[in-house]
Amino acid sequence: MYARSTPGGCTMQPKDNSTPPQRSPDSARILERLAEGVGPKNYENWFLGRCTVTIEDDEVCFGVGSPFVVSWMQRQFREALQSAATDVLGPSARIRLDVDPRVMPEVVGSSDPQGRNSGPSPSPDRGTVGGDTRQGARRRFADLGDFVVGDCNRLAWTAASRICDAPAEGLSPLYIHGHVGVGKTHLLEGIYRRIRRLYPSLRVTYLTAETFTNYFTAALRDRSTPGFRQRFRSIDVLLVDDVDFLDGKRVVQEEFLHTIKQLESHGSQVALTANQHPRLLPKFGEELSSRLMAGLVCRIEPPENGTRREIVGRMAERMSVSFTPESLSVVSRRFVHNVRELKGALHCLQNWSIAAGRQRVSAPVARRVLSELERDCIRIIALGDVERAVCSLFGVRADELKSSRRTRSLVQPRMLAMFLSRKHTQAAYSEIGEFFGGRNHSTVMSAVAKVEDWLATDAPVMVSADSWSIQDVVDSIEQQLLAS
Repeated sequence: MYARSTPGGCTMQPKDNSTPPQRSPDSARILERLAEGVGPKNYENWFLGRCTVTIEDDEVCFGVGSPFVVSWMQRQFREALQSAATDVLGPSARIRLDVDPRVMPEVVGSSDPQGRNSGPSPSPDRGTVGGDTRQGARRRFADLGDFVVGDCNRLAWTAASRICDAPAEGLSPLYIHGHVGVGKTHLLEGIYRRIRRLYPSLRVTYLTAETFTNYFTAALRDRSTPGFRQRFRSIDVLLVDDVDFLDGKRVVQEEFLHTIKQLESHGSQVALTANQHPRLLPKFGEELSSRLMAGLVCRIEPPENGTRREIVGRMAERMSVSFTPESLSVVSRRFVHNVRELKGALHCLQNWSIAAGRQRVSAPVARRVLSELERDCIRIIALGDVERAVCSLFGVRADELKSSRRTRSLVQPRMLAMFLSRKHTQAAYSEIGEFFGGRNHSTVMSAVAKVEDWLATDAPVMVSADSWSIQDVVDSIEQQLLAS
């Protein structure tokens, strides 16, 4: 077996399950000097039982548990490592950091529901959760091991798993987007939980974009922005959920952009989630959008039937009632948009079973009980919903959309709004015309016909400064309508 190269310029040695060799006197002295140089806390967190020392001539090889730890130690402790080696071996001493499989961290199994491990307990400032402080560290985070992987989400799950094994190794920022209820938050929480288990000494922060905004606003109010920046720009892993909350918030976006820049310059990992692709956030600054797209952008699609069936099966196993396989198939076939719909359907059936003396849920029962719930899941789209979705994508105001102005930047979104209103609402041509600026029914009919011609020829449409396919524009707006 041959050694292979790993990210970070280190060398992965062949797997060796043998016990580490006995330390030489010089190795022990180097570790003693290192403990003095980095301090007792850093030594305990990063070196004690987590680092091997091998000396070959004048070269000292420090073996650690992963490529990420190699990169991190090169940034944080290189001077201390070199100083310790020089003190013991003299000025000709050279140092090298490699991955040593004998000290690779073990992943805690899923049997530990709270994600605790037997290693050193993280200090409060090592892992933080934004939001309600009453939850604090007691919040139960989702586990990557519980995530159901299918064609709809495989790329995002693979990326999430990779950055847990080696944060900041080429996948920063990681940007995961998709409709509500498809598993974005589950992946982000899973990243937080696994990194905290693998690397308890890393400073990891999980929060929503709204919480980040609230912290920044409070810092501005209290004139404490230096403390705010020290807090968020000195961490190792930053995880931010619902980053599209920042759309249109220019000052907060600027601060967020500088935070990401600073973290990435230090080799830290950033992972984000949003409902929309960065390009579909019209009020995101160009520099921030390009920064988010410079890492890895992954989309999660609504789950296909096979994935839905497995999700439903796992959920049902945790419930205190019995389901027939056919009843679970009814749920997976009839609720197709997101995981939350599936969960709600199962809860409805569970409640029926309890009320009926814990009767087993059969397929006929599932169809009967869920018929009303299924009707409630049908999205009722109003003219105002179409207006908001079109304005959001094109970055125009509602009053501009309804005005008499006939510039291309307004005519195209106006026609699209009329077309989508006719397609997705029960409104008559006259109602649609009246809503969009007091226009008559023939204007709406003409707009509908025009957009149909665009779709037939796959005509381009200008969105902000970019040229989009008309089908992409329609798909994007319809996704917003269904997700809202």
